Order: sequence, then C-alpha cells, then structure tokens
Amino acid sequence: MSRPHKPEFAEAPLPGFDMSAGAKPVAVPHFHDHRQRLRARFMAAGGAALADYELLELVLFRAIPRRDVKPLAKQLLAEFGDFNHVISAPPARLNQVQGVGDAVVQELKIVEAAAHRLGQARVLGQNALTSWAALMEYCKTTMAHRETEQFRILFLDRKNVLVADEPQAKGTVDHVPVYPREVVKRALELNASALILVHNHPSGDPSPSSADIAMTTQIRQAASALGIVLHDHVIIGKERDFSFRADGLLSA
Repeated sequence: MSRPHKPEFAEAPLPGFDMSAGAKPVAVPHFHDHRQRLRARFMAAGGAALADYELLELVLFRAIPRRDVKPLAKQLLAEFGDFNHVISAPPARLNQVQGVGDAVVQELKIVEAAAHRLGQARVLGQNALTSWAALMEYCKTTMAHRETEQFRILFLDRKNVLVADEPQAKGTVDHVPVYPREVVKRALELNASALILVHNHPSGDPSPSSADIAMTTQIRQAASALGIVLHDHVIIGKERDFSFRADGLLSA
C-alpha cells in the first residue's frame, strides 16, 4: 500500500544559486542589485533621502517583482507630477498609464490609505484649535491632490477635542452637494458641540465661490439654532488654503 504523498517545504534558491540536479545557473536580473541598494539606503537614511521616483520604485517592487520599475516610476511622475499626486490619482487614471495593472494600482492605494490613516490618528482625540497646524496638514494630505471635490466635517466636543472626522459628500471637479440639515443631524448623533468644515478645490485655487459662502451661512445658522458652534470652514487648494474665519467671513 503506497503512503500518501507529503508536501515538501523549502525556501526558493537565491537568484543564480539553484543547485538542484541538472539545473543550469539562473541569470541574476540586472536590476536585482539596484533593488538591494535602494532598500538599504531607505533603511539607513529614511524616505527623506530618496527622490520621488526612488520612493515610488520601493512601492512598485512588490507589485512588479520581476521587472525593472524605474522607467515606470519616472513615467508615473511625468504623468501626475509628484509622489503625492501619483498615490492619490484615481484608479481609472492610473490604469491609463502603460505598464500599470491592478497590482500596481492596489499597492499605490494601500500606501495612500496608510498615509491618511496615520495622519488621522495624529489628530483624533486632540484639541483641534491648539493643534491647528497638524490638523491642516492632515486635511491637505487627504484632500489637496484629489481631482474631484470632497466635503468633510470635523466634529468637536465641548473641549474642542476632535471626536470624529467624516467625509459627507463627494462631487465633481467643481461642485459638491451639501445639505445643512444632514450636517446638523450628524452632529447631534455624535453629541458634537462644534464643527469645522473642510472641502477642496481641485482647480488649485482655494478662493470661495458664492455657493461656498451661501452654503456656509446656511450650515452656521442651522447649527447655531441648536447650540452648535461653527469654528471655521477651510478650503484646501494645491499650494495654499482659505479660512473663512481668518478672512472675516464668520465674524458675528
């Protein structure tokens, strides 16, 4: 009676070192040493020591293990501008770049999600007014490179501690629908005492439109009627942002 076959487990041989019977030496890809050196530089000096295309290469290594990814990294930067724009680009746009498949898109979106999660963790549970710079940095990381408008609400408790950060609506390149009643309803559900509104302008110019000003006034009035304070409405642009309060648009 034959014994059942047992699977064997062993590490794969290093490139060029397959010693199994009859095996021929495997040529080491020309980019293998480059990957090792790049990883070593990253671990020794961190991401700040790498150019954008090199950081992108590190991300692409996992998605494309058997190809030199430097040309693709540089092609992505040429298409989208910088590292932040690449990882935040919509999947449909990324897929239009030759050489980009589902595996590449997935790795880029994982990096984007990780960046957003890390930024959010640094501001949740903190006083939003005393940690304003960190809060705005998080908002810029999350929203500045989006190609469509997004409207987010930051909900604060009685001590101005950030208790929730939620996207309320997504829109087109120049419009996002916002309903004041839904904003106030959600604030009541979270027992929030104050709000900060944030949305982005994909055009890059954070100047408020007449619709932005009207919508802000409506939300402020609806919130005030229920004892909820609107601290600010910030519009995120590519290079700068606009604060309704700093510009006097929320003065009594």
